[in-house]
Amino acid sequence: MDQPAILVPAVVLAAAFVVYCYVELARATEVRFLPKWGWAVAVAISVPLGGIVYLLAGRSETGSDA
Repeated sequence: MDQPAILVPAVVLAAAFVVYCYVELARATEVRFLPKWGWAVAVAISVPLGGIVYLLAGRSETGSDA
């Protein structure tokens, strides 16, 4: 099997997810449980788990319509 053919899309997808999480983090006015820099480190170190945890638990709900 050609390993780089499988690995390249996975790396691109992971990088895009990290960028999305950083954009969401930068646009957030407030976050929960950790400071922004702590979430940034968690997103970078633990791909994709850190980003998933931030998106589910770290974002503040003050800007929602509900």
